[in-house]
Amino acid sequence: MRIVFSLFFCTTVLLITSGCQNSPHRPNIILMMADDLGYGDTGFNGSTEINTPGLDHLASQGIIFNRFYSASPVCSPTRASCLTGRNPYRMGIPTANSGHLPSSELTLAEILKEEGYRTGHFGKWHLGTFTASIKDANRGRPGNTELISVPTQHGFDKFFSSESKVPTYDPMLKPENFDHEKGESLRFGWKARSASDSTVYYGTRYWTGIDQHVDDNLSGDDSALIMEKALVFMEESVQQDEPFFSVIWFHTPHLPVVATDQQRAAYPGLSLQEQLYFATISNLDRAVTQLSDFLKEQKITDNTLIFFCSDNGPENRTPGSSGSFRGRKRDLYEGGLRVPAFCVWPEKLKNKQSIDFPSFTSDYLPTIAAFLNIELPADLQLDGISLKEALMLKDKERVKAMGFLYPKKQSWVTHEYKLISTDQGVTYELYNLLDDPAESTNVMDQNPEKGKTLQRELEDWINSVKPK
Repeated sequence: MRIVFSLFFCTTVLLITSGCQNSPHRPNIILMMADDLGYGDTGFNGSTEINTPGLDHLASQGIIFNRFYSASPVCSPTRASCLTGRNPYRMGIPTANSGHLPSSELTLAEILKEEGYRTGHFGKWHLGTFTASIKDANRGRPGNTELISVPTQHGFDKFFSSESKVPTYDPMLKPENFDHEKGESLRFGWKARSASDSTVYYGTRYWTGIDQHVDDNLSGDDSALIMEKALVFMEESVQQDEPFFSVIWFHTPHLPVVATDQQRAAYPGLSLQEQLYFATISNLDRAVTQLSDFLKEQKITDNTLIFFCSDNGPENRTPGSSGSFRGRKRDLYEGGLRVPAFCVWPEKLKNKQSIDFPSFTSDYLPTIAAFLNIELPADLQLDGISLKEALMLKDKERVKAMGFLYPKKQSWVTHEYKLISTDQGVTYELYNLLDDPAESTNVMDQNPEKGKTLQRELEDWINSVKPK
């Protein structure tokens, strides 16, 4: 498969020597993703409770997706789809903390590296482990070499990444407890400014290579730490006159949610949980503002393509909002999959626009390939499609349906309908998403033929997804 890309070698060399940075056909590319951010958790999607001026401003510079989906209702599978354009079941990643990104998968980083891009990953990886020498996070442990899969094995030049979740403030330390009776000791917490601050190790690390972890300068807000490392990488790329592909995957607002007393004070009169949850999203928002300022200072705003989304809907038992949609994280109803998202590229796309075109994270790879006129291998079986025409405000209706799988759950989403089963295909529900986006009325009895047609399509697709 990779042999195909050797055809682009001469083009790559020419682009590097002539200055890719200024080429209108080779924009800088940034994929940003929040972790467990609900559809209703941003101002650009209508939240009046959470302050997200940085995200709102950036979203206004491009195209807001009214109907964007994560490829899965949990994190690891969605991340796999972002990099491959394929459903995560195809590569053995059905849910979080399962499987790892195989070396056989062609990734966006590998494609763009062949095109002369510097490539970097920053933040939550969750597609494999970083060590077989020490215990780390969910799955890293001595002797466990089977699950090692790090960004540099998949086309990234550099990374500053964690295996899975970390606290959103002082990411290497356990958060302060605030309510033992409610069992909130490791789910919500705050950084108290006193000599009694917790110094208990949380059990995770940031890594820059296999068995190479970072020990210094890891205090403060986690989103700021991630963005700081990403900006150093991007500035190096600008100085070297090379285009960059930067994947920035925040941990926020995944539990454990932690913020300082000062940050919580920005949300007076609310419950402690709400203050902590909203404050950590505001911290992420400040990191996004820092990115926007950097692009402006470097005079590369116009020729930088940015995608932003969340990896799934909001976690249960948190103040996170799925808006008016049914369900949350781990659900295949809209609230588990429909997430806040936008795309910005000032040089090519209009600003202050929104589209209703159904899209999802598996569309990233074919979309970027289309914008860069990259010919993908003919035998690459993609689940995503190019959104180029939709983002240019030309395509209005999605033709290829989107399939979703989660243990014992499956759904098939067309432009108009969703067919969904929550019992592994024993029974099905049918919703008209154009008339009923809240999925309040099952219309299967009124549309039996449509239901049967979609069921056959779903079954055929599931059979195609099963590993050969």
